[in-house]
Amino acid sequence: MHMPLTNQPNPTTPINPLGALTDLLQSDLLAVNALIMQRMQSEVELIPELAGHLIAAGGKRIRPLLTLASAALFDYKGTRQHKLAACVEFIHTATLLHDDVVDDSNQRRGRSSANALFGNEPAVLVGDFLFSRAFQLMTEDGSLEVLRILSGASAVIAEGEVLQLAATNDIETDEAHYRRVIAAKTAELFAAACEVGAVVAERSPAECAALRNYGMNLGMAFQIADDVLDYAAKRERLGKSLGDDFKEGKMTLPVIRAIGKASPAERKFWRRCLGEMEQSDADFHEACALLEKHKVLEESLDEAHRYAEQGIAALCAIEESPLRGHLEDLILFAIDRDY
Repeated sequence: MHMPLTNQPNPTTPINPLGALTDLLQSDLLAVNALIMQRMQSEVELIPELAGHLIAAGGKRIRPLLTLASAALFDYKGTRQHKLAACVEFIHTATLLHDDVVDDSNQRRGRSSANALFGNEPAVLVGDFLFSRAFQLMTEDGSLEVLRILSGASAVIAEGEVLQLAATNDIETDEAHYRRVIAAKTAELFAAACEVGAVVAERSPAECAALRNYGMNLGMAFQIADDVLDYAAKRERLGKSLGDDFKEGKMTLPVIRAIGKASPAERKFWRRCLGEMEQSDADFHEACALLEKHKVLEESLDEAHRYAEQGIAALCAIEESPLRGHLEDLILFAIDRDY
């Protein structure tokens, strides 16, 4: 039996603040989508075909929206944020292509993954192409500060993926290591996406730092909620196979906490399933039952809410506005979503 993702939904939070942001920034987002389609083209036919498969699947576009929203927050009237938002989406898409190969995933956003359709080698190489496109967009902007932020994020994300790989199948992994992994592999790009929006608007170092802080906390909350969803979501809403993290032996916060509370027999179960990767069809349901028994899904969401509170507090450094309100709602939605 799977638990609901939130026991007490925030009554002040819109049903989907992501949709509200998308509507508010629609003209900017259309410009970004046009840039994405233009810059993923290549004379090598497989490149736009494979990249288009993933990009056309949609996704939530949270990261580029954050760049657009951060610039709009300060009433920036230029267009630099368009290329940088496209750059952020290319970095994200490249990491998805690489992640699916590393994880041997067969599904992404409710469709067959690119590596499942085209093979691992093309998926990795097209991911490299998208990283290269991202760096072209960075340099076209002409700002060394923007280049520092986004190139630094790219390096940190790669480090995070390697850190996660090193912890896979290791049931001794602790919470500190987990937080280090998700800060690098997920939250860093959220933080950079927000920060560059403030940078192009030429805001003060304190305001740029506030947006970065917000993005980092949003990313942490988002990833913890994502890790809970792998054990508690409805498959048709999730856009990937339920239990993928379990099947891949990933050490996520709910599992780490469950192992910390495990009886000797339960610890033996976790070692067999995640450490030795000996799993039967019934094991995922047993894992869900153990997570529910120890109430670690609720505990994990409580931690995500603490990050959300820190992110909302960071925005207090920014002048109050409807757009700031949407960003505050977004960080709560990132936790309370069911997909």
